Amino acid sequence: SNLPASCWSRLHPGNMLNSYNVKFHHSKALTSPYPGSHIERSQVPRDKVGWLTEWEDYNPVEYTAKSVLAGPSWADPQINDEGFSPKFNERDGEVERKSLHGLYVVENGRPRNPAGRTGLTGRGLLGRWGPNHAADPVVTRWKRDGSGNKVAHPVSGKNILQFVAIKRRDCGEWAIPGGMVDPGEKITATLKREFEEEALNSLQKSPEEKAKLEKQLQQLFSQEHLVVYRGYVDDPRNTDNAWMETEAVNYHDETGETMDNLPLEAGDDAGVVKWVDISEKLELYASHSYFIKLVTEKRGAHWSEDPGSEC
Repeated sequence: SNLPASCWSRLHPGNMLNSYNVKFHHSKALTSPYPGSHIERSQVPRDKVGWLTEWEDYNPVEYTAKSVLAGPSWADPQINDEGFSPKFNERDGEVERKSLHGLYVVENGRPRNPAGRTGLTGRGLLGRWGPNHAADPVVTRWKRDGSGNKVAHPVSGKNILQFVAIKRRDCGEWAIPGGMVDPGEKITATLKREFEEEALNSLQKSPEEKAKLEKQLQQLFSQEHLVVYRGYVDDPRNTDNAWMETEAVNYHDETGETMDNLPLEAGDDAGVVKWVDISEKLELYASHSYFIKLVTEKRGAHWSEDPGSEC
């Protein structure tokens, strides 16, 4: 509510897809080689990304990783496999196949990426045909000095926020400690579970240690929270037929007392975990910088030294 009207209209969830496509219309989802492989996408010119633009000569590369084709519990079978008849655009048993952006096109039995062409068909590293749902918990606190006072940025004059960041093992990039929503799992449960596994290494804790962590975390995750983004993610794993969508939620420790007593420890997919000062200089995995920026705008925190970049 403190933002100019022009900013608010772009950040409002109802306008999120439009603003997202303008701002992030496929950048990381067009890069080669495809993650974890030597596969090169067919090149997609900027003016040919949208499906509404006719392109008769479009010839994308077909690729689904062996780890997906091996048939793990988190992955769908191949489209033509006997007995597999997914219900796209609806809840399919325990699997959520609805997109956060409404109906998507299904062509020749395959869902079509609502954000446009990517130069690659199949599923790549993603398990589900169509939307692959994730959750990203943005856990923040104010940066404080030795006396416990909030630290303001010398140029903008705004207080500096910190968030819990992990360094991903797969690509070495810094990221929000999120992950995939399990079939039938509520998004609130995913947010808490992923934070515990990646930032607190809960999978390696004893039952007693886990119980203690649960008690401390309950205070943070049961408080009022801020949904900063729901929708499509410009992820390097996206293909024409499989894409990432997420719900990014901010849990803020206003006093710092809850998180100060939690020992950060990298686990699961994380190589390193630490508190990171938030600013526009951050370079993060996929669309995570965008989610972090939205948090600073909602909290009135420092983002840029340029006063003209509030939006």
